[in-house]
Amino acid sequence: MSNPRYILALDQGTTSSRAIVFDHSGAIVAAAQKEFRQLYPQPGWVEHDPLEIWASQRDTAAEALAKAGLSADAIAAVGVTNQRETTVVWDRETGEPVYNAIVWQDRRTADYCAQLKRDGVEPMVAEKTGLRLDPYFSGTKLRWILENVPGVRARAEQGKLCFGTIDTWLVWQLTGGMAHLTDASNASRTLLCNIHTGDWDDDLLKLFAIPRALLPEIKSSSEIYGHVAADLPAAGAPIAGIAGDQQAALFGQACFTPGMAKNTYGTGCFLLMNTGEKPVVSKNNLLTTIAWRIDGKIEYALEGSVFIGGAVVQWLRDELQLVRDVDELNTLAASVPDAGGLVLVPAFAGLGAPHWDPYARGTLVGITRGTNRAHFCRAALESIAFQSADLIACMEKDSGLPLKELRVDGGASRSLPLIQFQSDLLNTTVIRPQCVETTALGAAYLAGLATGYWSGRADIVRNWAADTTFTPAADRSAIAAMRDNWNRALERAKNWAPST
Repeated sequence: MSNPRYILALDQGTTSSRAIVFDHSGAIVAAAQKEFRQLYPQPGWVEHDPLEIWASQRDTAAEALAKAGLSADAIAAVGVTNQRETTVVWDRETGEPVYNAIVWQDRRTADYCAQLKRDGVEPMVAEKTGLRLDPYFSGTKLRWILENVPGVRARAEQGKLCFGTIDTWLVWQLTGGMAHLTDASNASRTLLCNIHTGDWDDDLLKLFAIPRALLPEIKSSSEIYGHVAADLPAAGAPIAGIAGDQQAALFGQACFTPGMAKNTYGTGCFLLMNTGEKPVVSKNNLLTTIAWRIDGKIEYALEGSVFIGGAVVQWLRDELQLVRDVDELNTLAASVPDAGGLVLVPAFAGLGAPHWDPYARGTLVGITRGTNRAHFCRAALESIAFQSADLIACMEKDSGLPLKELRVDGGASRSLPLIQFQSDLLNTTVIRPQCVETTALGAAYLAGLATGYWSGRADIVRNWAADTTFTPAADRSAIAAMRDNWNRALERAKNWAPST
């Protein structure tokens, strides 16, 4: 191919921003990553500084291009993928945020969600959005900002403010304030979008008291939205792909056929199964979500959301200081055959699917005099796999399809003891692809499809290649006993924190 020859993907995550340059084969040419601050103003509250997010994303883009030795005209397109549900409101004129970004993990609206459930509105909300009334989603966070930050509601009603999830915030910045938009996958996570029509819903806006003037335009997941401003890295390149991180990973894993599923082991753990052009209503507390909208056609997915996945590893490293890094944790976890009866339920931010308990809290049970660091590390990894296995059981019931294989990605998928234990728990083959950065890769593919860099999905399927295949090797009776212990520990974690 002649110049331009590369795609730049911006992957804005919960704890760090990354920029990755991909070539036509889907291989990584260069990458840069930068962590940013996590703000915890009160127990259960989680915030980010939106300006710090933008600075970290801009700087990693510049670094990745410099590492690759590329000028802006070598970039065929830019794709954006993002931590979903995290909510930003900013001034339309100045670009100044009116408040910190309220992160998807934040629980401050738990009591409001509980009140709405008591009011009996959850069935209507679920039918329109495919979601639950949970603090996880953007709508209640946005309402909190409107209700609690002085002067904001009046400015919002006057059309002076913009709301966005992180994709919207980044595209606004990338285009120098020229574009206020989101894609269908991110819109479907707000509690404000009707997933059947693919548009903002008047009944939902009324329920949450959200002025329509705040909202971005909902676009396809693969089209040209605008161009990068002249003073930024990749200046002039078309911004042509947007998807929420989990939908982007589903796309990057080439899960294009109904029944195909992937699990991303990031800060949280997110299991998505493609259900095609028909939204499947979950009877087992999973979410129905828009996977992507391309060429006017919406495709859907079933999703299970685990709030604390890889974050439990960071907790052991940073808060408990039991290990220096992830490699040390994996080595320690692999040094023992099991967790010695120790069970960790990492409900630090409540429990997501299938429990939906915002009042659950982290629980550690089964400690004996012989419990050591290695057992802690092993229990932490096992907690990630247990939560994912619970989701897969629900997904199999909802879809009526037994899982033939599970494609995995994300940072924690590099952990051999974790993924082997996942295979053992599921009694199913688990496949890790050669590129585990499938979130960024999915955003790159969406951008490249919109600009003709890739001709179609067949190109993407050809690019996908397995790296490591894990097959079940554990004794089934031992696994059954461990799952029983996990379920007992879960019950002790639930409904722990008092409602206010």
